[in-house]
Amino acid sequence: MPTVRVLVLRAPGTNCDVETAHAFQLAGARCQRVHIYRLREQPRLLEQFQVLCIPGGFSFGDDVGAGRILAVQLQHHLGEQLHRFAEQDRLVLGICNGFQVLIQTGLLGCGTGPQREVTLTWNDSGRFEDRWVRLRCEESPCVFLRGVQELFLPVAHAEGKFVARDQQTLRRLAAAGQLPLRYAPLVPEEGAGDPEAVLPYPDNPNGSQANVAGMCDATGRVLGLMPHPERYVDPAQHPHWTRQRAAEGALPSGGQGLALFQNAVRYFQ
Repeated sequence: MPTVRVLVLRAPGTNCDVETAHAFQLAGARCQRVHIYRLREQPRLLEQFQVLCIPGGFSFGDDVGAGRILAVQLQHHLGEQLHRFAEQDRLVLGICNGFQVLIQTGLLGCGTGPQREVTLTWNDSGRFEDRWVRLRCEESPCVFLRGVQELFLPVAHAEGKFVARDQQTLRRLAAAGQLPLRYAPLVPEEGAGDPEAVLPYPDNPNGSQANVAGMCDATGRVLGLMPHPERYVDPAQHPHWTRQRAAEGALPSGGQGLALFQNAVRYFQ
């Protein structure tokens, strides 16, 4: 069976590309980390891969906004190739800064520029949030989240608040299954009440509308999310892993974030 090939895109300021490539490799894929300037020089290089991943970090230092410079480079130099890639039954994953890039390039099907229907803006706390969050998965066509109901993952961002243009847009995206990942109460028994009500901080670490932590396109083959699944692919990465081992006698075979990368590989098998 051919090995699934993954292109992990990096740029000046990207700092999660090695961990993300490692996560895909654990899932059975073959990864290549490629710099944006090399891809600009050789656009057809993209045709050799089944999965494109834009990892987290601070591409171009977030100088004029999180992910904006990388998004402009992709749109201007590789827009046609990227959209053709996404239309050819291939997968695209954007993590944290990569999610910000996907929204601005329009690959999530939410428009670009003044026509863009959603955005990621400054956290309500007004500061960088680095913490673990609990997530629930909604029914959706999302390939990466197949069979996943709940996740416990870390976030690390300053501009992660998901905002839709209006309530009508928010409801339409939810009805289409394009908002597959939501923040959930850190203490599950405290989650009674309206599931659409915005959770308090720190359960919802940034104040996202409807607790949205991730968005997919209508096909389910393009996913952007703020949490970092690549930072929990090994059980020892859990903040309480020693307590888990003491309580359960044995650690699970992998961290919860690994499921997203395994699903991407299984899609092509």
